[in-house]
Amino acid sequence: MADLLAFKVEVSEYVAQVTLTGPGKGNAMGPDFWRELPEIFRELDANPQVRAVVLTGAGEHFSFGLDLSSMGGMLSRVLADDAKAAHRTVFLKEIRAMQASITAVAECTKPVIAAVSGWCIGGGLDLISAADIRLASADAQFSLREAKVAIVADMSSLQRLPNIIGEGHLRELAYTAKDIDAARAEKIGLVNDVYPDREAVLTAAHRLAREIAANPPLVVQGIKDVLETRTAPAVAEGLRYVSAWNSAFLPSHDLTEAITAVFQKREPDFKGA
Repeated sequence: MADLLAFKVEVSEYVAQVTLTGPGKGNAMGPDFWRELPEIFRELDANPQVRAVVLTGAGEHFSFGLDLSSMGGMLSRVLADDAKAAHRTVFLKEIRAMQASITAVAECTKPVIAAVSGWCIGGGLDLISAADIRLASADAQFSLREAKVAIVADMSSLQRLPNIIGEGHLRELAYTAKDIDAARAEKIGLVNDVYPDREAVLTAAHRLAREIAANPPLVVQGIKDVLETRTAPAVAEGLRYVSAWNSAFLPSHDLTEAITAVFQKREPDFKGA
């Protein structure tokens, strides 16, 4: 996997480590991320030397989520006053392509373990919701942040998290867009275990990955395939619905206000319009 711009991939002893590297601040998710993610997981899926995957972020944080500065062109097209059917159709296709990038993680036949440190915001939460297992360091912070920027989350948190943390906890996180710490994340089942720091959680993730890799690989892959039959159809239906919903209703004065407020570093003033 040469010439990756948003990731680093290493394989050793049947375990691949996929590390988010940016280039946006806090491993924010820009065009390179969305293009490279499915390519990486398709290659890992086809590689017989990989039986489990550890997914983590470089530096202090897992991911700040969508890189608004580099992805602003996509939003500006649909926010334009003349954004009629053609613009919205392009926007719908872009949303579904991004959804497919995250889904590539869930569809990988090799189990994926997310090792999270620091902030895991928005798209970062979508990404780890597509993993099989999530572990965190004590400094990890999680946020389903989209409501604060006038967006209905559309990259799979609303579809995958009900089976992970339950409806009540998901609705609380989605409606409030609040931040939760690692202890709360463990309590509600978002993460399996919490470790003292980034090094400790990464060590634990690799230990678990090696334990998985020691089992018959086709059996492990079969288990994942069987488990996915319970949830994958409902997730796919939900993703199609939210992509259509957002292509129709996402453009708003509140979204423009939210993006403007982010870049002006002030609190937004939402009007419900």
